[in-house]
Amino acid sequence: MEPTLAGAKRLLPRRLALGAAALSLLAASVFSQSVLADAANTTGLAVTDTEVLVGQLHSATGTMAISETGSIQAERLAIDQINASGGILGRQIKVVQEDGASDWPTFAEKAKKLLVGDKVAAVFGCWTSASRKAVLPVFEKENGLLYYPTFYEGLEQSKNVIYTGQEATQQILASLDWIAQNKGAKTFYLIGSDYIWPRTSMKIARKHIENVLHGTVVGEDYYPLGNTQFGSLINKVKLKKPDVVFAAVVGGSNVAFYKQMKAAGVTSAKQNLLTLSVTEDELLGIGGENMAGFYASMKYFQSLDNPNNKAFVEAFKAKYGKDSVIGDVTQAAYLGPWLWKAAVEKAGSFDIDKVVAASPGIELKTAPEGYVKIHDNHHLWSKSRIGEVLPNGQFKVLYESELIEPNPFPKGYQ
Repeated sequence: MEPTLAGAKRLLPRRLALGAAALSLLAASVFSQSVLADAANTTGLAVTDTEVLVGQLHSATGTMAISETGSIQAERLAIDQINASGGILGRQIKVVQEDGASDWPTFAEKAKKLLVGDKVAAVFGCWTSASRKAVLPVFEKENGLLYYPTFYEGLEQSKNVIYTGQEATQQILASLDWIAQNKGAKTFYLIGSDYIWPRTSMKIARKHIENVLHGTVVGEDYYPLGNTQFGSLINKVKLKKPDVVFAAVVGGSNVAFYKQMKAAGVTSAKQNLLTLSVTEDELLGIGGENMAGFYASMKYFQSLDNPNNKAFVEAFKAKYGKDSVIGDVTQAAYLGPWLWKAAVEKAGSFDIDKVVAASPGIELKTAPEGYVKIHDNHHLWSKSRIGEVLPNGQFKVLYESELIEPNPFPKGYQ
């Protein structure tokens, strides 16, 4: 039945009142959402009430892809798990992935694009120290936040970086002490790729060998990234007969280096070798049979026997295939999104300064390596471990330290 004109006039004020109330509620809702967004983000980052944008910056191509692909995968797994559990401050994480292409200027260019163009709230990325050094000025200038997953030489601390891998005292010094004590090592041959991490690491190693262990460095050589010819080096090693070859060769060069070592008869039956840079990821390309019996110094091995790691390995293989493997840097990369989530939620904000301020003291009791905690210096309390390469491409864990406090500026090693 159609209302009469008089009835319509009587209904009009009520409808206007209801309409005004609805508009008022809508305005209040919009206002409350605006406050919510502002409270979580005061720096113009790409954060909405439902989504937050982050960046991934690794080498998906080039000589470092063999090492960095695992980091890409692990960060994505962590982000997927966080999103499935409800996200971060009620928001789903969306990823912008960029390829540093194993080229340091490209890393710097892509970092600026992520921070200035995309306005990401955090970046998970880099592998080599050269790439990290290339992007660091960008992160500090633009006040971005980088979660860096690789073991490295230390001698750095930045407000804008959380270092989820080991620094030198947790990896280099601990491993040299172990090999000297357990293998009676006195003479060392230092080998590395030719860029900042291997050279600085070997400078630290030499000081420790000579000043603390009272040993001798009988040789020291560096080769360009991507180098595949190691014949002359292997001949020098055979001639010098060091107690230990201490190696920091990275990326695809590892495949050629260890295959040529075995072909020349330099195996664990005749030569001790301790590497700082071969994980399960690299072994997938090298072949465990070509390194069997050699040692690696890492804080994580896929074979670690604890409930956290079993769940992590199972989830990783479910996502990337039963034949996929997990190395030290891959695990450290997995920690990044989880540590960021914890800091953001502690801060109640995506604001970079607030997240940074909230980060020291953050604990991750669910870490596959067992337990980590962010130090005031932005590095992690972690354990040092020594693993022996098995023919199947996994490691047998021979040694595990107590938690080591990170010290990126050790006295006497700078």
